[in-house]
Amino acid sequence: MTERRAILSGSTFEEQIGYARAVVDGDRVHVSGTTGFDYATMTISDDVVEQAAQCLRTIGDALAEAGCTFADVVRVRYLLPDRADFEPCWPVLRRCFGDVRPAATMLVCGLADPRMKIEIEVDARWGGAA
Repeated sequence: MTERRAILSGSTFEEQIGYARAVVDGDRVHVSGTTGFDYATMTISDDVVEQAAQCLRTIGDALAEAGCTFADVVRVRYLLPDRADFEPCWPVLRRCFGDVRPAATMLVCGLADPRMKIEIEVDARWGGAA
């Protein structure tokens, strides 16, 4: 039987909606769509680049708790309400993914809160960078 374990970030959204920040399922790690909220304080910057950086900090924490790093990421999805906000985020995204080169998709769509300017979701394979 495959081990399945939930990882929580402390976000009030996780409790209110009923999901985990990440789920470890065997050697797979699925990190939920993560927004620019600092989930410890439930605050969010108005700046899309800072939101992207905060997304990646939260994702990095979830990956670490799962025993992974960004080097283990095999898939990333970027969701933004405004396509013009994507390119300014490229340098911060490249710092995490430039050497890893995961499969990636960017979608333009509405997000749950109008303050959210980017949401990032990743899938990793535990031990995949080895």
